[in-house]
Amino acid sequence: MVIEMDCLFCKIGSHEIPSKILYEDETIIAFLDIHPSTDGHTLIIPKKHVEDFTEVDSETWFHMKEVAKLLTDKIMTTLNKKGMTLSINYKEAQEIKHLHLHLLPDLKYKKKTLPIDEIYQALNNTKM
Repeated sequence: MVIEMDCLFCKIGSHEIPSKILYEDETIIAFLDIHPSTDGHTLIIPKKHVEDFTEVDSETWFHMKEVAKLLTDKIMTTLNKKGMTLSINYKEAQEIKHLHLHLLPDLKYKKKTLPIDEIYQALNNTKM
């Protein structure tokens, strides 16, 4: 697995930096965004360093989308959300140059009312 030593997301994927993990396997990791736009704002990233979606292999890309489906249902049900926006930034729009898929519940309302620890606890107590 390729890891960039200065990449924040590589450090999260290798557990050098703690995060609120909602899903993890050998290929990807999904965790709550530490600076959420909405309650339940989640990021899905490949553990292998890939700068953007044009570089990711098809198998990893498909797997990210399948996990997004599972997490979308879990987040919307657990947090009683009405909609979900999936977003990927590219090139200059990327704050961190590591592919990340945003899951943004009820983005048009941009509500942040719950503490991240409370959201994490609720989501971890819900089975996929």
